[in-house]
Amino acid sequence: MVEHGTILANEKVGQDIWRMEIAAPKIAAVAVPGQFVNVRLHDRMEPLLRRPISLHGIDTEKGTIAFLYLVVGKGTMMMTEMQASQDINLLGPLGRGFSLDFEGNRAVVIGGGIGSAPLYPLIQALREKGKQVVLILGARSKESIVALELYHAIGAECKIATEDGSMGVKGFVTDILEEEFKNGTCDYLYTCGPIPMLHAIESMAEQYGVKGEISTEAHMGCGLGLCLSCSVKGKDGRNRKVCQAGPVFRLGELSYE
Repeated sequence: MVEHGTILANEKVGQDIWRMEIAAPKIAAVAVPGQFVNVRLHDRMEPLLRRPISLHGIDTEKGTIAFLYLVVGKGTMMMTEMQASQDINLLGPLGRGFSLDFEGNRAVVIGGGIGSAPLYPLIQALREKGKQVVLILGARSKESIVALELYHAIGAECKIATEDGSMGVKGFVTDILEEEFKNGTCDYLYTCGPIPMLHAIESMAEQYGVKGEISTEAHMGCGLGLCLSCSVKGKDGRNRKVCQAGPVFRLGELSYE
């Protein structure tokens, strides 16, 4: 569906990272963790194509959604200029979200950089189901680690890895994850982030026999499965459209070759 949302807040929360909160009651009523919306800046034809942005917040009672977005080009730079009370054109919710049922009680959730964006509503939903959640966040430096207070507030145990050692462990999320695997404390795995990180995590999960899901990103034109620009290759050799079959896939479903 297309909904004309109203911006409630739009503020910088990290190094080139912004958080936007939007009143969009129709989307908020049906969205699930892991889904996304395609955004067009209201009444503007530039940029021409909509921009896919994952849902960082879903509040059914308030009728609001939130984005956590990284400024990487003209479109996202234009988003930073938008003010409270302005309209924004939203197409969604789109795609397949995370599943919330798994055997066991302890989930390990991993986010790399801005890939942590869709994880907050996931953790919120898992906590509401009584699951224990360990969140492992990775980034180049502490400036890119955001929303920690939100995760703590909903009862997630947070562990941090930064490449420069400015926060948490110096290294990568896989360094922390391996300890979870060795200790047998991961019943199910969720992750979202850059492709090299996803590949490394999948390889490690396969080695330890851990099941889970990944959320991947792709360039996208329509978000409706028509333009084929978001196709990714599965291990069975068949292509999958991220906008429809994803963005959430089972571990072992995609090929990284």
